[in-house]
Amino acid sequence: MSHEHHSARIKAFLILGAPGSGKGTQGKVLGSIPRFHHLACGDVFRSLDTRTAIGQKFVEYSSRGELVPDDVTVELWHANLKQRIDSHQFKPEIDFLVLDGIPRNVEQAKFMEPHIEVLKVFHLSCPDRTELARRLRKRALKDNRFDDANETVIQQRFATYEAETKPILDYYAGDRILDIDASQAPAKVLYDIIGGVMQLEAWKELEKMKV
Repeated sequence: MSHEHHSARIKAFLILGAPGSGKGTQGKVLGSIPRFHHLACGDVFRSLDTRTAIGQKFVEYSSRGELVPDDVTVELWHANLKQRIDSHQFKPEIDFLVLDGIPRNVEQAKFMEPHIEVLKVFHLSCPDRTELARRLRKRALKDNRFDDANETVIQQRFATYEAETKPILDYYAGDRILDIDASQAPAKVLYDIIGGVMQLEAWKELEKMKV
């Protein structure tokens, strides 16, 4: 991966939260607003071109049923991002990148560091795990994904989040983290996120440009 000059790093927001905290919903809604471009981890893998070298590498691991290593995941993400820039879907000079589901752990965050400047981490916090489990079950049944409604599966997802993803908060520690109560109505969560965005210098600069 080419390490671009630091000033060329892409301005990004991370939406972080346990399974069921609503980060996918918030990412999608933000991404539908001009000047915000949403990129979810699932999108990276879904639009994978298996003819490319990096695509082949991914197939190699997944066909063996192995987890894709962090550096390969980030390489795939970066290739997808470059594709979006080349096709003008995403214009880094005037758009903010909204990430959800990636980085999934501190290792990935480190690999992504040369490419993105994380302006803010929106932590959708919900200490009430029973509420999150209720949401996950409801969503799984609505989508006919009955395996995902299984209690053991849900608890396993929480455990993975606690062990792997939550430490990202320490990696980006400081005033970049904005804790938002995820048990509020989704519209209120969005209101809090947008409030956090509008206080940023980068946002004020963009407003001056009147793009």
